Amino acid sequence: MSYPIERVRGDFPLLAREVNGQPLAYLDSAASAQKPQAVIDRELEFYRHGYAAVHRGIHTLSAEATQQMEAVREQAARFINAASAEEMVFVKG
Repeated sequence: MSYPIERVRGDFPLLAREVNGQPLAYLDSAASAQKPQAVIDRELEFYRHGYAAVHRGIHTLSAEATQQMEAVREQAARFINAASAEEMVFVKG
């Protein structure tokens, strides 16, 4: 069974571009990884309807953003089989 590369490429809108007449091969992910459409859609939803500081505000939007971020931390911990979500640290870059 072969790897479904075209299906995977289809998840990343930028990879539909051609550069110099060739399909784009983006190899600079250490500097800025491309996002699949599902991530772009979710980020856009967050920016439109819930963008606020996490763990820094006492208002509703901040509480909701904090709750969403902590849910992502839990999900990431389960994904890598961490002992607890507290082992997960999100850093810039």
